[in-house]
Amino acid sequence: MTDWNIATASHLLSRTLFGYTKEDLDFALSMPIDEYVDNYLLADLSAPQSPGFWVNDPSNYNNSVRSRELTYWWYNLMLTQGHSLREKMVLFWHNHFVSEISVVDSPQLMYHQNKLFRELAFGNFKELTKQVSINPAMLIYLDNTKNRKEDPNENYARELMELFTLGIGNYSENDIVEAAKALTGWQVEGLESYFNEERFDDSVKNFLGKSGNFNYTDIIEIIFQKPEAANFLCEKLYKEFIFIEPDQDIINQLAEIFRSNNYELKPVLSALFKSEHFQSSDFIGAKIKSPIEFIIPLIRQFRIINPEYEYLRDSADDIGQTLFSPPNVAGWEGDKTWISTNTLPARNIFSDRIINTSHSDLKILEYARTFDSSENAIQFVHDVAEVFFSYKLTENRIEYLLQILLDGAEVYDWSTYNENSAARLESFFKSLCRLSEYQLT
Repeated sequence: MTDWNIATASHLLSRTLFGYTKEDLDFALSMPIDEYVDNYLLADLSAPQSPGFWVNDPSNYNNSVRSRELTYWWYNLMLTQGHSLREKMVLFWHNHFVSEISVVDSPQLMYHQNKLFRELAFGNFKELTKQVSINPAMLIYLDNTKNRKEDPNENYARELMELFTLGIGNYSENDIVEAAKALTGWQVEGLESYFNEERFDDSVKNFLGKSGNFNYTDIIEIIFQKPEAANFLCEKLYKEFIFIEPDQDIINQLAEIFRSNNYELKPVLSALFKSEHFQSSDFIGAKIKSPIEFIIPLIRQFRIINPEYEYLRDSADDIGQTLFSPPNVAGWEGDKTWISTNTLPARNIFSDRIINTSHSDLKILEYARTFDSSENAIQFVHDVAEVFFSYKLTENRIEYLLQILLDGAEVYDWSTYNENSAARLESFFKSLCRLSEYQLT
């Protein structure tokens, strides 16, 4: 039975949401973990409003402006996620079924792909794979619009198995050739994909030990008959939400749940988040935040209402993660690649500028006073750390932050109503966000 307390709730919210506030934490703890996971994290939500009329306009007019609007729109959804895992899963799928906007060259098509990821965020993996396979953005990105019976193109067939469903070693080169034949015939016109029967290879295909005049849905059904499909995605989910080095016994357990539920994601995610393994102290604070996991939670934690979305986008680019622009078809590698001699200083610059209000509407004194302990320096430092970190800081770290807040004064002299308290709070929060611990989740 998983303990449900401040420590375990902080860990769960840190891994599943783009940041949380003290009120979010209190809300999660107001009910059993089962209720919170199933009725809030995994709740089905209505579709959000689109970023504009242009999403259904096939023209290339003002694409650069539309691309920015698309990114800002997604940032806003992340910031207003509530208690839903949905946007975290949309980003997960964006990095799984990768398409790059620079190749697709259509913010409209990237929007519709993003919308698909949202509709099936924790739906059926097999169904999502089928829909992605004929999604216009994917058809263009991996050249499957060029795949026809007279001149087959194997790009999508290869990535379908290598990166999307089975993993290397679970198919042959001949399986790629045969899958490519089954994937022929699909083209894109405007914002829609359509099947052109004249381009389809209707010969018998020999694929993963089966023979027949297969089309794209047939080969996906055959792929998902292999147990490796469940293990492959469960390993990716494990790396995303638990730790970069997977535990094979846990992967096997999750994969069995996945297969027995016909590749529905909710039962797998529910089991994962409620497990004692997920809440193990070995994994708390053991994952490096991605740039988006660094930027968006900072805005939410400080309760900033009207962030400069252009600054968020530019900063994410500097820190190493531009939405709709993964580096290649394999996506962002993550983990230690997120931190470098360039990106760590860029993280510090971002948090400094948000805190000193040059790029935000943060009112530092008003924010500090949202904590009941704002007039008690020692308790205030502890309470802030509880919200900003998913695990307990050492007493040395707490003392370090306390001394920055006091700036040489005695504990009993602290008050947010002192003349220099705003400057002290700025120094305190800047130092907090520069801690190595703040780079972890």
